[in-house]
Amino acid sequence: MTTRHDWEAALLAFNTRDYRTAVERFERVLAAHPDHTDAREYLARAYFQRASLPLAEREARTILESDPTNEYVTLLLARVLERQSRHDEAAGVRRVLVALTGDERHGAAHRALASG
Repeated sequence: MTTRHDWEAALLAFNTRDYRTAVERFERVLAAHPDHTDAREYLARAYFQRASLPLAEREARTILESDPTNEYVTLLLARVLERQSRHDEAAGVRRVLVALTGDERHGAAHRALASG
């Protein structure tokens, strides 16, 4: 199968919440094109939706190594860490997110979670 076909099939699977298929197809795209950032971001999101949190974290960190100002992936990483009860690490990521966006609500959301 072609990369384009895999990409389109992956998007369709993701958009219909078939995350297992989406993961398989995004992994195929990345095997052929490891620098395909959009595929990697969708893969991280699909892992998150499947609760494959260590894999979602790995992909998010890979993206942030080359694009440390990616706000969406920074938020995704914070949420992944929170779902793993790694609140101290998530707080640090949320501080970065506040600095990136200027939106204090990202920090407040974490404080509310931590104090509850």
